[in-house]
Amino acid sequence: MRAEGNLLWNRSRGEEQIDELLELREQGSLGRLRIRGVKIFQDGVLENFTGALLEPYEGSDNRGMSMHEPEELNRMLTLLDSHGFQVHLHTIGDRAVREALDAIEAAQKANGKRDARHHLAHIQLVHPDDQPRFEALGVVANAQPYWAAHSAYVDDLTLPFIGERAAYHYPFSSLVRAGAPIAFGSDWTVSTANPLPIVEVAVTRIQHPEREGEPMLPDERLDLETALGAQTRGSAYVNFLETDTGTIEEGKLADLVVLDRDIFDPGAGPVGDARVLLTLSEGEAVHDAL
Repeated sequence: MRAEGNLLWNRSRGEEQIDELLELREQGSLGRLRIRGVKIFQDGVLENFTGALLEPYEGSDNRGMSMHEPEELNRMLTLLDSHGFQVHLHTIGDRAVREALDAIEAAQKANGKRDARHHLAHIQLVHPDDQPRFEALGVVANAQPYWAAHSAYVDDLTLPFIGERAAYHYPFSSLVRAGAPIAFGSDWTVSTANPLPIVEVAVTRIQHPEREGEPMLPDERLDLETALGAQTRGSAYVNFLETDTGTIEEGKLADLVVLDRDIFDPGAGPVGDARVLLTLSEGEAVHDAL
């Protein structure tokens, strides 16, 4: 498979690590592995109140944790962007999202706008004011829809503590309507690496594999074509591979899978139950269950 590696920004160090990152980028790209990105963690997670929020968690004065102060993040983004890195930011809370978008905007003002395809991963809470900024800044919404459903994590550890912000909890359809480029990821090993259940939950907003209960924010459901496109075209785009793969077109690499059913057929059963019968990499069968 093709892999895009991201070097980790060590938050215990400063900007002096840039020379090492440049060297690792040069050494790390080989064959189907390419290193073009740096990953930055800007906050934690909502379940333990380290996700960075614009307003405090319900019943407290805690607004979570920004791993980097905004001025520092602005400098980091500007430096990395000036060296041609694509930046991948872990952003869970609405404040982390805003700080990351602000930093990307600062980098564009300093360096000029380029086709960087910086991306924000997880985007669990995105304030409505920030949703149009993804398109305006050319930032990819890197979504993990498998979590976008009612579960014990959501119902017991998240929703009681975010109050009215539950209205924009995993707002994937809102981001699409606002014009955001969107790509799906798995968050493996925390979650499943199987893209088919991920697509299913994006469409249903109901927990897999139980498939019971009410959808979480049904207005944020995506249609199947959009969800499948985010998993294929969107993932190819964020990895700068859209001219090679992500769609079935003449002249592209034959990176394909054959499923055991037409997932667009309503009578074929849940998307997440589909099985891969054949996997081709550049036309070569690398998995064959036929």
